[in-house]
Amino acid sequence: MAMSAQHAIVWLDHHHAIVIDFSFDDRHVVRVDAAEPRKIHRKSGPVGSGKAPDDVKFFDDVVQAIGSTREVMVVGPGTAKVGFVHHVERKHQGLSNRILGVETLDHPSDAELVVFARRYFRRIDALYGPR
Repeated sequence: MAMSAQHAIVWLDHHHAIVIDFSFDDRHVVRVDAAEPRKIHRKSGPVGSGKAPDDVKFFDDVVQAIGSTREVMVVGPGTAKVGFVHHVERKHQGLSNRILGVETLDHPSDAELVVFARRYFRRIDALYGPR
């Protein structure tokens, strides 16, 4: 289910993503889940980075959920948001140009996400005007 609006916020961690298209109302919410739960940190075992590899299928599902939204903000609590943006830069250049910001944001409710995003995009619109 792809969206086609002006503004969307994407909250993600390594397990879930929430894509909210809030240009018209707050009810355009798409939830995307990773295929399987992943253990990221190890307390024992072989020496390694302690970081699970990025789930590119999950990231591609999030890209599909974003659809043709013109301006996107990506937020989340950890490193998944950065991994997602790097994946988009490598594999989805058209979307890469539409990501206007990446911010750290813990685990807000859908309503808190919309408030945060509206505030962010108001600042962007005030700085740059209509695009």
